[in-house]
Amino acid sequence: MRLAPLLVGGVLILAGCHPVGPDYKLPDEAVVNAPTASGAFVGSKEKSVTTAEAPDKWWTLYRDPRLNGLVEQALKANTELRVAGANILRAEAALAGTEDAKLPQTKIDAQFGYEQLSGEQYLLDVPLPPMGLYDTGVTIGYQIDLFGQIRRAIEASRADEQVAHAAYDAARITVAAETVRAYVDACAAGHELEVARHSLDLQRQSRDLTGRLVHAGRGNALDLTRSQGQLEQFRANIPQLEAQHRVALYRLAVMIGKPPAEYPKSLDNCAREPTLTSLIPVGDGAALLRRRPDIRQAERQLAAATARIGVATADLYPKISFALTGGSTGAIDDIFTEPTERFGIGPLISWNFPQQDGVRARIKGAEASAQAALATFDGKVLTSLREVESALTVYGRDLDRLAALRAARDRSAEATAQADSLYKAGRQDALNNLDAHRTLAGADQALVQAESKVAADQVALFLALGGGWQVDAPAGVKQAKISP
Repeated sequence: MRLAPLLVGGVLILAGCHPVGPDYKLPDEAVVNAPTASGAFVGSKEKSVTTAEAPDKWWTLYRDPRLNGLVEQALKANTELRVAGANILRAEAALAGTEDAKLPQTKIDAQFGYEQLSGEQYLLDVPLPPMGLYDTGVTIGYQIDLFGQIRRAIEASRADEQVAHAAYDAARITVAAETVRAYVDACAAGHELEVARHSLDLQRQSRDLTGRLVHAGRGNALDLTRSQGQLEQFRANIPQLEAQHRVALYRLAVMIGKPPAEYPKSLDNCAREPTLTSLIPVGDGAALLRRRPDIRQAERQLAAATARIGVATADLYPKISFALTGGSTGAIDDIFTEPTERFGIGPLISWNFPQQDGVRARIKGAEASAQAALATFDGKVLTSLREVESALTVYGRDLDRLAALRAARDRSAEATAQADSLYKAGRQDALNNLDAHRTLAGADQALVQAESKVAADQVALFLALGGGWQVDAPAGVKQAKISP
């Protein structure tokens, strides 16, 4: 009677031992700990941004209800998010399977048959009669996690689950940004089409005017030919823009989980990109490192790799299990009678010793994996900072370029109006007038392209800032926030 308490106490003492292998701690030398990584962005001094905290639903800054609705559709129906959600469920199932190893394992067996046993097997020189035999039993086993192999495996599996959550959040960021990008591209192409068609109409009017002047004897056939050639050049730009517009609509349809043929028909006539009416809030480096899921994903991968060093290290030591078995074995005629009863209780120790070169090789491999995971984590931190700084720089310079192009377009419009007046008055030849119209058309095209580029820059900056995953996830998909 005193044996049971001693056994239970021994098991509890053994199970309470600290697991082997390193405890996870973010290394001091990790790039994320550098003061410059968490400070203000160099590009935050741009006049186009503010250091206020970046918003979660950044696309709502455009104040475009149609765009808001499309993003919400994409976050519910996009196929990439469905894949990422399924990966979370798979990681949760793997974690549940790993955690099951810390519980007692139960096995039930039952076997029945009609057999002819060998007499000599039992040292008899006569045959045994055929008979019905059975064997039933229950085995309850418990692995004593003396060196923490199970605990380290659970630690790694839990980190893997958090990696899957972070990957899902990263997918949400990409889906939101690509949906906005497709919307912007569609409307930008529509805008460029509008400008191109307007330029074509103006050139057609100029061609007609040249034709009338030629017929009135105030011009020559060469002027008319040149004007017609420029008209065809303007017309040649339109098919490419139409294709860009339609392709962007197809991309948008796929982002919201629909076939290309079901693209939003209301965007057929969209001819203005969404614009921001306020400065872009970008926060600082510390906020970025907390917000970007790909950084969190890399940090959790490092945690999992560190835990697996302990899993491998535990193989250097013996494994101790405790088992309790009981059952009944014998002839079916005597089933469950006292002579057929059996039981057993006791520990089982297994140890691969001294042949441990393979184990030590696996430990070195696990340590190398952890080193690679740290390098990947550092790389993610550096890349995220570079992406934001680059996006800020490009956005600021493109805004400067846009302002210059607007001024150039205004001057070209004035010059074209003056050229038209001089040409109608016969004080300027047709070639100079055509050059003025060509310059204005080029200025219009450059301006609308610059406006499209600025709109695309805004999306790229928001994508680099890593917002958009914090919105509500579909039912059944949990979200985890893990600070590196």
